[in-house]
Amino acid sequence: MTKTVASFSEITPAIYIAYGANLPHDELNPLQALHRVVKRLCQYGIKVTQISSLWRSQAWPNPEYPPYHNAVFAVSTTLKPQRLLIELHALEAEAGRVRGPQPNQPRVLDLDLIAYGDVVIDGDMILPHPRAHERGFVMGPLTEIAPDWVHPMLGLSARDLYARVTVGTDAYPAEDTSALLSN
Repeated sequence: MTKTVASFSEITPAIYIAYGANLPHDELNPLQALHRVVKRLCQYGIKVTQISSLWRSQAWPNPEYPPYHNAVFAVSTTLKPQRLLIELHALEAEAGRVRGPQPNQPRVLDLDLIAYGDVVIDGDMILPHPRAHERGFVMGPLTEIAPDWVHPMLGLSARDLYARVTVGTDAYPAEDTSALLSN
């Protein structure tokens, strides 16, 4: 059963996508790999309008894996949530991401749809992302670009949620990304 609350008639919904990677991609350093994703999103009709710093954290739940680099994008697109998620998964596959039976494995690219305006979906797709509010490597970057964003189900701001994270509490901003949107 799919339950949708809120309409898709919003003119410019606040759409946030989380980026993560902890495996090398084509000999690129983490900032170059992030830049490639920003360019590819644009080619998919997804314009990145804001981007957080590139954050770094231990891999979770297994800190023996390589550390992660994370960021959050604010985007503008005409794609509806389900189609947007399909495009994000296509971009992951294009980059070499293989989804296996084990969750939280190292990956070359992970793109999660965190929020799409005030839309709430509970079905095959879940919005807002069901665990983003628990993760410092998502809420920290989101707080950088949208500290006053309010979770449509929890009623708390990104800033308040970041103060309450329980996973990825070691995450920290590691690299400035401001030049990526000017290129």
